[in-house]
Amino acid sequence: MATIATTENPIQGPGTTLQEWQASAPLAGVAHVTHQQLVPEGQRLVVVTPHPDDEVLGCAGILAGMLGRESDVLMVAVTDGEASHPGSQEWSPTRLRQQRPLESWQALDRLGLNMQALNWRRLGLPDSGVAEKEDELVERLLALIRRGDRVITTWRHDGHCDHEATGRAAAYAASQRNACLLEVPIWAWHWARPHDQRIPWARARKFMLDAPVLARKRHAINAHVSQINADGRGTAVLDRETLERLMQPFELVFI
Repeated sequence: MATIATTENPIQGPGTTLQEWQASAPLAGVAHVTHQQLVPEGQRLVVVTPHPDDEVLGCAGILAGMLGRESDVLMVAVTDGEASHPGSQEWSPTRLRQQRPLESWQALDRLGLNMQALNWRRLGLPDSGVAEKEDELVERLLALIRRGDRVITTWRHDGHCDHEATGRAAAYAASQRNACLLEVPIWAWHWARPHDQRIPWARARKFMLDAPVLARKRHAINAHVSQINADGRGTAVLDRETLERLMQPFELVFI
């Protein structure tokens, strides 16, 4: 993920801690949802992510639940994530454009999915520039999404320009195809507060992850070496605090 914030929802600074989220009454009160409710048998799961890694950060557990149903999964990578390290001597855009999709493939393989059965589309839109190509993205998603699909994507108000543009485009395309939209927050865990009324708590559901699935999720995230390891600048894109917030024993879904 390139760390670019919108004015309204900055994703700079230390952010809300895991301990603060664990003490959140609204979060504690969120109802649970089953995998069968999220992706019923016979329904296709279309995962639309702005950057390689957002799928495991936001919905690795849901994807792990598709074991044996991989032919019902369509992965759509909107960008190749080439802008995650601006000015880096180690990770140039050219290198990242090659590396990050490979990391994404390795991460999903670590979840135990049959990679040969997965359907995959790389759209190659510019990282940090999805909003400028939003109309194009809508058209491309309309060509991919079918009636009845379950479309999971980043939340339209997640605080990152690409996450929001991707979420808006996926939401519109899903509505036009009579598909079911599922949104996951990623950067909202950073900027939102435990009682934040900007979070759509009424639409929120928790998909619970048992210990083995949580371990596989962590193993999958660790495949994204370009994001979790510090380069010459001394900081990682996904630092320890960010990963702690994303490794809770559930995945939050807005339905």
